[in-house]
Amino acid sequence: MEFTSLSTPEVKLIAPRRFGDHRGFFEETYNCDQFLAAGIETIFVQDNHSLSSEIGTVRGLHFQAPPRAQVKLVRCGRGRLFDVVVDIRKGSPTFGQWVGAELSFENGLMLLVPAGFAHGFMTLEPDTEIVYKCSDTYAPETEGALRWDDPEVGIDWPLKEIEKKLSDKDLIAPLLSELDTPFTFEDVT
Repeated sequence: MEFTSLSTPEVKLIAPRRFGDHRGFFEETYNCDQFLAAGIETIFVQDNHSLSSEIGTVRGLHFQAPPRAQVKLVRCGRGRLFDVVVDIRKGSPTFGQWVGAELSFENGLMLLVPAGFAHGFMTLEPDTEIVYKCSDTYAPETEGALRWDDPEVGIDWPLKEIEKKLSDKDLIAPLLSELDTPFTFEDVT
């Protein structure tokens, strides 16, 4: 696997090696030894799988607060999506900044989302599946969200001409200026 730090260095883009032949391909999407060699000591305890039927579906930006904060390892199982993370750690030199990457079945790329970041995505094809590992189990009492279209954050979402499909909960998520973030740069690094 190839591990690349993005402009927010804690966020990693991971490219697994694919071995293909006339039957298709094989790839490892997680290997504890390779992650440890790359300095990633996270233990994953839950796998999630989500299907979004329509193009332009936006899910997020979500996070879980301490003590149940989650690190996520995200990949696209089918279709194509634009995956985004926003640094919400008070005191971080990259607080409020976002990074994003296109993940698809074809490119096989994965994104490591550290604790202290809000995470979301937009589907770029119909029937897109996202598959991800989490370092803690779902704890609804600790879940939080950040507004997907916060102008202060300024995410450059693709598909500007398409009407976005969001949950009622995501439509009313707070702006960054309204968010009482439970994360600090010192506590998470």
